[in-house]
Amino acid sequence: MSPNLEKFVDRLPLAEKIRPVREEGGIAYYEVTMEEFWQKLHRDLRPTRLWGYNRSFPGPLFDVPHGKKIRVKWTNHLPQRHFLPMDTTILDEMGTDFPEVRTVVHLHGGETEPDSDGYPEAWFTRDFNKTGPDFKKEVYEYTNSQRPATLWYHDHAIGITRLNVYAGLAGMYIIRDPKEKAFHLPSGKYEIPLLLTDRTFNNDGSLFYPRQPQNPGPETPDPSVVPFFLGDTILVNGKVWPYLEVEPRKYRFRIVNASNTRAYRLYLDSGQAFYQIGTDGGLLRRPVQVENLALEPAERADLILDFSEYAGQTILLKNDLGPNADPADQTGDVMQFRVVLPVAGEDTSRIPRSLSSIPVPSSHNVSAIRHLKLTGATDSYGRPLLLLDKKRWMDPVTETPRLGTTEIWSLANTTAFTHPIHIHLIQFQILDRRPFDLDLYNETGQIVYTGPATPPEPNERGFKDTVAAPGGQITRVMMRFSPYAGDYVWHCHILEHEDYDMMRPFQVIDPDLPASDGPLLD
Repeated sequence: MSPNLEKFVDRLPLAEKIRPVREEGGIAYYEVTMEEFWQKLHRDLRPTRLWGYNRSFPGPLFDVPHGKKIRVKWTNHLPQRHFLPMDTTILDEMGTDFPEVRTVVHLHGGETEPDSDGYPEAWFTRDFNKTGPDFKKEVYEYTNSQRPATLWYHDHAIGITRLNVYAGLAGMYIIRDPKEKAFHLPSGKYEIPLLLTDRTFNNDGSLFYPRQPQNPGPETPDPSVVPFFLGDTILVNGKVWPYLEVEPRKYRFRIVNASNTRAYRLYLDSGQAFYQIGTDGGLLRRPVQVENLALEPAERADLILDFSEYAGQTILLKNDLGPNADPADQTGDVMQFRVVLPVAGEDTSRIPRSLSSIPVPSSHNVSAIRHLKLTGATDSYGRPLLLLDKKRWMDPVTETPRLGTTEIWSLANTTAFTHPIHIHLIQFQILDRRPFDLDLYNETGQIVYTGPATPPEPNERGFKDTVAAPGGQITRVMMRFSPYAGDYVWHCHILEHEDYDMMRPFQVIDPDLPASDGPLLD
């Protein structure tokens, strides 16, 4: 358990934008280095050892124009040994001598060519000295030609994503559309990215991460992967329970849930509403007023908060822990807003009635419907083993959509808890969720519905790349596989699940090209 830390004593850090090193034929070229460093995360904590992009946690903010391609050189200067507990058993079936520290960067939510997507086996080591076979790529390209949106980037190396992200390898990425100026949304210093994480600290300020599950068996490896992990403190932009001084006016907040396992249900103790204007894949059709905002790991929300009626007040951004919460649990607080700054000029921003055009999902052009299960099992050590369609990472590819086609994926969650499912390359639309008798399924393997299908919540009716798939429900999503062919992955974004072994490859097939025998990477 973390030491007792006073809340709201540190100012919220504001994200620093990264600048390109140079232009190459009109393409901005960036260089980002992964390094170990120490950073003070709370006034009363000693500096914490972290791994970060350009020696910062979170990493620098990419804020790039829509349609303008960029290149990023990702360099690993990390130590050869990890400082968090490393389970060497979970990749035994791959039969590969993996280096202890390996990294690869994934632009989460990006429509990215396969060799720049951060394929989990495309890892590289310090100074790019060793890579997996046929995966050598150091400079990634991002076209930024998709819908403008709030994305984020993070490590995606196979088997240790949970450790690398927990160590600090995460940052935000905004694709910005100049056309948004016509909406008169809050902008400039009134637009603030917020990256939410949870961590647990030792008394000396170092990160705590468990070596084993809470109740290990006699044969459980040490260290061992754990089925989930919830930190006991909340950080925003790399500070524990920070505060932000604001003016009594409207602000825009772009929020990313970058926690390993923790889901949030956010609300304001003032009782005021959020006006949600966007989600994972960009702007919604129109703003949606919500009292509570649910965010699973990797989901994003684009919000407007109006402080104009709260001058002189202090407002808490809270996390609803539910009626059975432990009174000692401190994670019901997220951050504090102090409405104490004088208004610096007239607030001309507004909450528009209409934001973007989003098509109504139609099944007329659907080329395939895939019925996929989210399942649970145990491994030879008795540990939980969560799988997609009862298959492991190394099993042959079974999902092979054709380039340019539209599919519906029907995700039957046969476990008792929610999995946030992320599909690389594309943005999808949620069709509906329908409950079934989970106990009966566990007895007979039959799916018997217990209620009608319900449409997504109003603030989910945009484009998404991560969907909450509740236990005992079938969640249906529809997506078009474009603009690239090649090898990608889909997985649960609870990082402990993703690492073992709730991740599967899929291959987008270009019918005009011969099929490959392996990942389509340079």
